[in-house]
Amino acid sequence: MIKTTLLSLALTGAIAFAAGHTSAAPERAVAIPAPARDVTPTAAPRVAVFAGGCFWGVSAVFERVKGVTGVTSGYAGGTAATATYDQVSTETTGHAEAVRITYDPRVVSYGTLLRVYFSIATDPTSLNRQGPDAGPSYRSAIFPQNDAQRGVAAAYIAQLTAAKAFPRPIVTKLETGRFFPAEDYHQRFYDKNPNHPYIVSWDKPKVAAFKTAFPQLAK
Repeated sequence: MIKTTLLSLALTGAIAFAAGHTSAAPERAVAIPAPARDVTPTAAPRVAVFAGGCFWGVSAVFERVKGVTGVTSGYAGGTAATATYDQVSTETTGHAEAVRITYDPRVVSYGTLLRVYFSIATDPTSLNRQGPDAGPSYRSAIFPQNDAQRGVAAAYIAQLTAAKAFPRPIVTKLETGRFFPAEDYHQRFYDKNPNHPYIVSWDKPKVAAFKTAFPQLAK
């Protein structure tokens, strides 16, 4: 996979791009309406789990959202026994690269996180592929943590579909499964490796798009 190759090169001190994937992602968000339904806010912190391709960029976006107090990169949808980068990268474990977001619902709602997810963090019309990365571990999926989140996520997908917000059908699925944190070197990878070729090509444009489209949400 492209990202695995680039990671290996970076860890050995080399800087290289995979052939055919050197162009950067577009610095723009998809303009979509806010959710008509949302989860009722509470005083207690809440957790959201989203999978939307490489977790480096997805985590970088949500780390910059006001009200988000923590983001962990990891694997969702498979078992603990195979929740390692090397095994998940074989595309045989059933995991998706995902992020676990802890947030204050009094500051940012679950529905708002979904709006950022669909407009910035993932291409919900791309099946088992995001940017240069292909395979089921890069699928677009939501892992609701309770019935309220599941209902709001399902309603939002239906709302976006009815509004024809995207030029192709939404393939994002609502899934179940545990979340397992990824290895330490994957955590805050964007901030630790700002000159990594993958970050420069694919994730910096994504963060820039978030700040442009949602200035009121940016930390």
